[in-house]
Amino acid sequence: MALLKKLPTYFWVLNDRYMHNIEPFFNWRHLYTAEEDPKSPFYGRTYSEFEFTQVVYNYFIHPQWDDFGSRTLYLKLLFIDYEENYAIIELIGEWNDAIENDIMELKREIVDHLSKQGICKYILICENVLNFHSSDKEYYQEWYDDVSDENGWMVALNMPAQTQQDFKQKKLHYYIELMEIDNWRNFKPGHLFEKINFELSNRLTL
Repeated sequence: MALLKKLPTYFWVLNDRYMHNIEPFFNWRHLYTAEEDPKSPFYGRTYSEFEFTQVVYNYFIHPQWDDFGSRTLYLKLLFIDYEENYAIIELIGEWNDAIENDIMELKREIVDHLSKQGICKYILICENVLNFHSSDKEYYQEWYDDVSDENGWMVALNMPAQTQQDFKQKKLHYYIELMEIDNWRNFKPGHLFEKINFELSNRLTL
């Protein structure tokens, strides 16, 4: 896994020998599993370690990733805290609003479901989001308005530089904050949330 992180993005996205080896982060599974959470949109799902059926542009991805309606972007709901009202979601693939309308699928299939459970703070781990293709800002604005009403926020963590460039050109970082925490895996979920929440609070007071 460490080797994969050092490889250039273009190398492993074009090579399915590497793509299917990238698993969702699993060190928090003793604390939370979405398939066992009755409030989760993935409650009751079962997974295979051996059947590879999901693809990004014909390249297989690990079967632990969850489909939410996009053909190019997949996710894993890593953690939810219903008392602190936050969710941590890891993403993989290509974020394509122009063709797939991925932000609509994410908003309608995942975020709206979690919002009904009181979730208003979202940490999106984006280090494996390979590219971004923009469309209009409607669903970003809607999501931003929803969380702002509850004093919430959205953060995209460790988005690759080339993906950030397209994201910023469309000024979507006005809605979803971009942040870098290279060692996020060393944190417990609550500590990661507190660190991000603290940094966002400092940004607002500058």
